[in-house]
Amino acid sequence: MAPIVKRAVLFRQTLTFLLILGAFWAGTETLLAGADPDKPQWKILHIMSYHSPWKWTDGQLDGFKAALQGLDIEYKVFQLDMKRRTDEAWKDQISRAARELIDTWKPDLVYTTDDYVQEYVVRHYLNQPLPFVFSGVNADPADYGFTGSTNVTGVLEEEHFVETVRLLQKIVPTVKRIAVIYDDDPTWPPVLDRMKKSLPQLEGITITSWDLIHTWAQFQQRLAELQTEVDAIGFLGIFSFKDEYGQNVSYKTVCRWVMDNSRLPDFSFWKDRIAYGTLCAVNVSEYEQGYAAGQLARGILLESRDPASYPMKPTVKGVPIINLLRAKKLGLPIRTGILLSVNVKDDVNKDF
Repeated sequence: MAPIVKRAVLFRQTLTFLLILGAFWAGTETLLAGADPDKPQWKILHIMSYHSPWKWTDGQLDGFKAALQGLDIEYKVFQLDMKRRTDEAWKDQISRAARELIDTWKPDLVYTTDDYVQEYVVRHYLNQPLPFVFSGVNADPADYGFTGSTNVTGVLEEEHFVETVRLLQKIVPTVKRIAVIYDDDPTWPPVLDRMKKSLPQLEGITITSWDLIHTWAQFQQRLAELQTEVDAIGFLGIFSFKDEYGQNVSYKTVCRWVMDNSRLPDFSFWKDRIAYGTLCAVNVSEYEQGYAAGQLARGILLESRDPASYPMKPTVKGVPIINLLRAKKLGLPIRTGILLSVNVKDDVNKDF
């Protein structure tokens, strides 16, 4: 190779090296300039029992993040999707994957929402160094072994049953007999227990039946029967009614079918049901649930607080909501005084 060619090759190699070195240092300087050596960075894994997009699950995470605003945190989100997929094979497969992610990613804290994840994931890590914070849990924490555990705390979800029935009575003062419908999800037994215990606070109200429904056909038949048996219906679980193929019917389909085929006023405890046609609820705020959990996580991360030092208790804020389109379809006029004190939904098939 001629000397001039060698010099040209050497020059190009040197220039390339300097450009790479310059890029490396530029990136390093930018990183150092933007980093705060006194500001720790944490990794938080959020495992939801259900799925996204869904207002209930997404709203909890929004509230959780809001409580941790200003902290340097990397989030990962894992969906168990156990509301739409309820077979045991899926539950076993997806919960194993969640536990593998915990063990490999090694988060500083795990935020878990709703009951399934507590049963299938969290209870495998009791009394270990890794802290867990939950929200949206309906069952007694003792059911999952949380009572007395060193590394688990969180926010319980307790429905506003008495307040919701009183709201219904403001709309329809003649309501006396109520039927309650629920599916076979394990979330509901503790909810039913709380409803039964608080029923004496509702003078003159009788729950004529607590109907456990398994199939879509059974649900449709029972709704037809109830039209002449009761004054109103309360809907809890409406997610796992099986169609003729053994598949779960979407809860949105259930709500819309009720709106088109039932003449009875109805209630639930969550605003996503109101968004799809249920008449009223005093909503359990998913944002407040997540925000309260985020405050617990903040103390654990920033102050090195023991999770066990925080009591597991419910949020108390409830938001009254009415679907005006459903009221109109039922021929129910809503007084101005009521409208001024509630949130209003005036259509269906759209989330809040």
